Amino acid sequence: MTQAHDLAARFGPALDTRPETLAASARDFGHLVARTPLGVLRPESVAGITELLEFTGPRGIPVSVYGGGHSMYGQGQAGGGVVLDLRPMSRIGDVADGQITVGAGVTWREVLATTLPHGLTPPVLTDYLGASVGGVLSAGGLGGAAHRHGLVADQVLELEVVTGAGEHRVCSPDRDPALFHAVLAGLGQCAVIVTATLRLVPAPARVRRYCLFSTDPARYLDDQRMLAEEPRFDYLEGQARPAEQGGWQYMTEAVAPHTDGLAPDDGALLDGLSHDPATVETTDLSYAEFVHRVDTDEAVLTETGEWLHPHPWLNLLLPHERAASVVRAVLADPAFQDLRDTGLVLLYPLLSEPLRAPLFRRPSGSVLHLFALLRTAPPDRPGTAEAMVAANHRAYDLARSEGGVAYPVNALAMTAADWREHFGSGWQTLAEAKKRHDPHHILARGHGLRF
Repeated sequence: MTQAHDLAARFGPALDTRPETLAASARDFGHLVARTPLGVLRPESVAGITELLEFTGPRGIPVSVYGGGHSMYGQGQAGGGVVLDLRPMSRIGDVADGQITVGAGVTWREVLATTLPHGLTPPVLTDYLGASVGGVLSAGGLGGAAHRHGLVADQVLELEVVTGAGEHRVCSPDRDPALFHAVLAGLGQCAVIVTATLRLVPAPARVRRYCLFSTDPARYLDDQRMLAEEPRFDYLEGQARPAEQGGWQYMTEAVAPHTDGLAPDDGALLDGLSHDPATVETTDLSYAEFVHRVDTDEAVLTETGEWLHPHPWLNLLLPHERAASVVRAVLADPAFQDLRDTGLVLLYPLLSEPLRAPLFRRPSGSVLHLFALLRTAPPDRPGTAEAMVAANHRAYDLARSEGGVAYPVNALAMTAADWREHFGSGWQTLAEAKKRHDPHHILARGHGLRF
């Protein structure tokens, strides 16, 4: 009998094998890779997850987890295997004692809908709120408050998981810490996240958003470093934007809360920076309006159809001392000139010290910068998306030569050697955790790790 027959015999109608379901599960946000599974299972309890993994493990049938479908290059797909759709288990617990327990298939938008009425928010949020909790925690999770609080994954107090061996476990920094740290920023290699208990902090009622513009990338990055190291702003990001005559301008995006009903002190917050003071933009928003700011962009791109176009995105982490030279070289590369017309370039600082998840890789040094090249390939120009992916690898190689690493959520084919270099001293830790918790190597094969 084939594996497809084995699965059908074991799970019957609970395993969705309809052609339209399989086709949908072979797609993701990247629209670059398509791997068709044998079926999709939507468990309603932990027992359903355990049953699947106990069955597929000894048979070597790959399993991937579907949360929001926002992978870039097939990372969440399971060609010839089973996609585990956790959305039926998207339960949200009560807010109590500054924390909340949520299902891995819950989106961050849904988390906020529950916490904001209590005046609370997760300390760190990704810009896009439609991603699933489990997907973000598996990658690590970066956002504008990471310079203050670390990764999204660093806000997790406890995890409920099912390992690749089918073991139902609860883990935390104090309870089975090795498993806990193998799961957070572990790219789904060791276990399926079922629920996560998240730390919450008070949310400000209103915030002021500052946009500060500069034309010199080195001075811009120095300003960003200063702002990251000083407690001026709760949120700090930035972008590179096209300027006249083929140049680029650099925009610091910084956010400070209104305190006790009083607006922030602009003079104190902007003192000593090298931006052009004549071009400063400020906007006062409710906190809810601010955190949902990308929703409008998603709606527009969905309406125009661009949300469904190929997205060969690349996210790099660069050491502060070499960031300016890498940014200049990549933005001057003809292969990335489409970013002058479409797409988005993020460029903002992080501090190494608050990034605590052991498996999250970062460059050496106390300050690093996220350099994200968010591109869209026109679907009516054959070969364009493939050329963009190839350019990603050249930029990745350049970044590596300057001490940078990938934030591994990219349209980037990484070899076994690339992955070993990426994890560095953490590779052996991950390999040992994989051997213990996923002995048949069935989980998250879409990332391309080979142990």
